[in-house]
Amino acid sequence: MIPLKDENFSETFPIFTLGIIIANILVFIWQINLLTQHIDITKVFGMRPALLIREPDSLHYATIMTSMFLHGGFIHLLGNMWFLWIFGNNIEDALGHFRFLLFYFLSGIGAAAVHMLTNSNSFMPTIGASGAISGVMGAYILLFPQARIVTLLPLFFIWQIIRVPAFFFLGFWFVYQFIGGTAEGLNTGGGIAWFAHVGGFLTGMLFIKITPKRRGFR
Repeated sequence: MIPLKDENFSETFPIFTLGIIIANILVFIWQINLLTQHIDITKVFGMRPALLIREPDSLHYATIMTSMFLHGGFIHLLGNMWFLWIFGNNIEDALGHFRFLLFYFLSGIGAAAVHMLTNSNSFMPTIGASGAISGVMGAYILLFPQARIVTLLPLFFIWQIIRVPAFFFLGFWFVYQFIGGTAEGLNTGGGIAWFAHVGGFLTGMLFIKITPKRRGFR
């Protein structure tokens, strides 16, 4: 299922949601430019779970943050930024701008922590904003469970556009991530960080419950 948009009006302009998207795009352009010079910055700024556990220092822990702005390719970037744009504006509207920014990074840290626990022996750099974005989605399912998600559903040779409640779309997404991680035996290797998504989603659900909402938000 591919989300096209949500039918959920936002009262405020999502300045930080848009800012995060722009920052990710700019970093990706920089990343690609360096690759043309045979410099792979993911080896420096990607998060390596084994290093964080075995050699805990400030430089290695800083990669928890820097890894959130790196992506493995255009499709990786596009998918993450599209999900953030669809779901992020309403969470920023609910929390207010600065609380949303803090919420976003805390979700990313929660995702990284779960990924570290489930991949403690991995030296493979982990990159991508999907852990933090998963937190945004976890918040969305609690705040707006009945919001309609306009979804493109591919059925063999037929592509159907349907409208489904957020709790169904996001619930299905979460179960898919959990099954994917379990099927790989908690070893994501160089592929999808399934349990980072699970950890981010659960972190977002936790923090949205305890984070004060924007004054006037209903």
